[in-house]
Amino acid sequence: MNTLDDTFKQPPNQPANPSQQSHCKTLLLTGATSGIGEALCNQYLSMGWNVIACGRNPEKLSLLVCNNNVTAIQVDLTEELQVTEAFSSLPQLDLVILNAGNCEYINDAQHFDGQLFARVINTNLISVGYCLQALLPKIVAGGQLALVGSSASILPFSRAQAYGASKAGIAYLASSLAIDLKKHNIDVSLIRPGFVKTPLTDKNDFKMPMCISSEEASDFIVNGLNKRQFDIHFPKKFTLILKSIALLPESFWHWFSARTLQK
Repeated sequence: MNTLDDTFKQPPNQPANPSQQSHCKTLLLTGATSGIGEALCNQYLSMGWNVIACGRNPEKLSLLVCNNNVTAIQVDLTEELQVTEAFSSLPQLDLVILNAGNCEYINDAQHFDGQLFARVINTNLISVGYCLQALLPKIVAGGQLALVGSSASILPFSRAQAYGASKAGIAYLASSLAIDLKKHNIDVSLIRPGFVKTPLTDKNDFKMPMCISSEEASDFIVNGLNKRQFDIHFPKKFTLILKSIALLPESFWHWFSARTLQK
């Protein structure tokens, strides 16, 4: 397995004291080294969970393993073989949150950047398929799967052809999985944040209305998952506005979306 120091800590579902085993739940989290993922990692650790933290940055992962309840896995999720090898020896999982992703904008739609499009789709959508292939058999009955999408799947936005398409794919994927995994007693959640201040969104060159912190986003997500909600969207004031506009004629919401993300 491709883990830090080429070792895998004692499996998180098997604590040293067997009497503690029934009290310890295990989360596998991708994109755990920054932004929302880092906030989720910290929050679940504070709640007493064991966290299997996945990412590509060995320096940031090495900081996480200072906590005894963290197992760090260094893996490039866009590489199927790496994903298969990295996740092959995992214990059973109570919760999987597939959070890793990237955002790049197509600044000139008339001169469409196909390589950028492929890069974003591979990172945000294709890699999720690799993870599902490796991880779904490990989720316990009564467990949960959460896919991190975006409020960009509610309305189309200017310059977001690649990012929005990838997140629209995540939304459909989550809805379909929720149907088919119900018989296996696995609940599925779709997480659709609005604007969240992260190293990724710090690169944005436009206004981000109702932007919240990663810690606030983590609170919304944890509360929604605790309630086993399917559609976890936040902040509600922002996402409900988007959902309301989506019900209006296309001519209006095309105008609205085009204005929202213009440079």
